[in-house]
Amino acid sequence: MDLEEQVLNTIKKAGKPLSAGQIAELGGIDRKEVDKAMKKLKTSGKITSPKVCFWEPAK
Repeated sequence: MDLEEQVLNTIKKAGKPLSAGQIAELGGIDRKEVDKAMKKLKTSGKITSPKVCFWEPAK
């Protein structure tokens, strides 16, 4: 599984919007790697932000 999939799956499993720090903690991923993956996920439209600094899967 690549890093973007891992980040997306972590968000989906949580069932609620998460911050990058929470994603890193829950997924056991380095925070810098989470930021890189999230940038790609945002660009591709796979995650959205319901409130500042929190992310959820796009609907």
